[in-house]
Amino acid sequence: MTEQSRARFRTEARAEHPDPVLLCLLAAAEHSLAPDPGDPLEPPTLEALLAACEAALERHAAAVRQAVAERAPAGPEETAALLAAVLGGRERFHGRQSDYRRLESSLLPEVLRRRRGLPILLSLVWMAVGRRAGLTVHGVALPGHFIVAVGAPGGGEEYVLADPFHGGRLLDQEDAAALVQRAGHAFSTQLLTPAQPLDIVHRVLGNIRVWAADRPEHARTQLWATELALLLPRHPAQLRLERAELLVRTGDFLGGSAEMDAYAEILDAFDPDAAARVRQDARAARHRLN
Repeated sequence: MTEQSRARFRTEARAEHPDPVLLCLLAAAEHSLAPDPGDPLEPPTLEALLAACEAALERHAAAVRQAVAERAPAGPEETAALLAAVLGGRERFHGRQSDYRRLESSLLPEVLRRRRGLPILLSLVWMAVGRRAGLTVHGVALPGHFIVAVGAPGGGEEYVLADPFHGGRLLDQEDAAALVQRAGHAFSTQLLTPAQPLDIVHRVLGNIRVWAADRPEHARTQLWATELALLLPRHPAQLRLERAELLVRTGDFLGGSAEMDAYAEILDAFDPDAAARVRQDARAARHRLN
């Protein structure tokens, strides 16, 4: 874990216009910059990591700008097809079901290197490349499957939907509705509004937390993802309890129990029974010191 990347993460999260790409790169630094005892090479510096990722995004944007100059797409559908041809076709950004089982699929530097990842990370690549190429590409946070809109959904302008996970396959509204319904939700056109930057980062960190929670040996990964989520301006209070439990699980019994007691004070006002259970867990954590 790096104090430098966390300080920048906190500052960027509170900027007037937070950059989800930079925030996801800084989040990934928690993993990418951690020393690996089995690797004799020193991990890269934060600045080197950021510069390498920016260079990769700019290379892809240059390829898109060249394609735009050659083909002069008319309207969002042709623009989306062009992005699919460059990013999903020539550059081979896509995803597979097996990517859901890999932490790298949620780490933007690794997604740029492997050109594989979860839907939200691949959509973030499309958004970042589109912005650098002068195109309008928004994230669309459908339940269960993140996609993009080329154009301006919700703004009265024409747009088209695309699925970067499947190489940029173009979607109509019925396709989007089917994705939402498969995730067990009801579809409405409000779901097509552009995703907010901090909501994107929350979702990326949530994916990392869920991945690690299913693998107890990766409790420290869940811990840093939880701690970064707590640095965002808006976050569920429940994250404080999650962090406390992870501190205990990773051996910080005093720190974890103190966090539990603090969280119990919050619960006192509206759920005394839950507060009592949390305090009991705090006592159990302190007893593990004996």
